[in-house]
Amino acid sequence: MGRCAQPRAGLPCRPRGRRPTFGCLTRGFALATENSDARRNDSADGSGASGLEQLARDLLLQVASLTEELRKANLIQLHRIMAEQTGRAMTDSALAEALSTLQGLSEVKRRQVLFVNAQYSAIVLNHRLGAIDWDELIGHMRVWCINRIFQEYWEMTDEHRKSLPQGSLEARVGKAVDAIMADLADDPDEWWVVGPDAEPS
Repeated sequence: MGRCAQPRAGLPCRPRGRRPTFGCLTRGFALATENSDARRNDSADGSGASGLEQLARDLLLQVASLTEELRKANLIQLHRIMAEQTGRAMTDSALAEALSTLQGLSEVKRRQVLFVNAQYSAIVLNHRLGAIDWDELIGHMRVWCINRIFQEYWEMTDEHRKSLPQGSLEARVGKAVDAIMADLADDPDEWWVVGPDAEPS
């Protein structure tokens, strides 16, 4: 079981009852390219070369898709670990003090800041994973920016954001939230339309 039968030239092997694995696909591709009869046939009618090129493109697309899925899975797992640590810190004042990078906060305020940071990180992660687009992200931020605790958190973490790499998603979101905060200071009654309309390049 698990071994695949000899594939026809140019076709990946496929064991019964199982989907073709990446290894089978690549072996099938290699066998097709090494088959001298297939190469002679290709040169006669010219159709085989394009078929192999299409197979190669399909394989590359599958590899790219798998790589992207793994990247997203790793991001989700990393966020889950951070969320678990934050949850533990919110129930243990000693852990909260160890996890927080802000000084001089009361126990209650530290828990509030940790919670807001976790929510903010979740919204950014949703955009990074493609669950929400830029307009939806800004919509969430508009709501958060009228929250007093979030406003305090944003002011406290201003120095932290200055160390973000220019052009990173976190930096772009930070600039957008700064714009929302500035607009709210000028006209707090129009909170649902404040901030940037388009994603910065």
